[in-house]
Amino acid sequence: MKKQNEKLKVLVVDDAPSILLPLEFMMRKNGYDVFVARNGTEAIESVNKELPQVVILDIMMPDVDGYEVCQYIRSKKEMEGAKVIFLTAKSKDVDIQKGYEVGADLYVTKPFSPRYLLEKIQELTEG
Repeated sequence: MKKQNEKLKVLVVDDAPSILLPLEFMMRKNGYDVFVARNGTEAIESVNKELPQVVILDIMMPDVDGYEVCQYIRSKKEMEGAKVIFLTAKSKDVDIQKGYEVGADLYVTKPFSPRYLLEKIQELTEG
């Protein structure tokens, strides 16, 4: 998926700065090339511009929701192989099922463990 010595591109999408900023910091600290988006529209623009290998995606956002962003990513040939991780407060079975139906590789509910998230990203991208 990535070339030797090439940083993995991670897009973090969340409308809450209290989630976005610590996640961005943690990803950078762990050697990832990080981009952020504060809503679904910015997420789609960033996907088109940066072609990230991993997208950490909130579901509930003011404009385009995370489900729609995920479907968009899955429809783009250039994004084939990208990993989509939902990171959301939506914890009902029906929400989780929908997340996987639209193409998520992983569904993590808030509150979450940053260490768990990092481990899962490594697992998803090393395969």
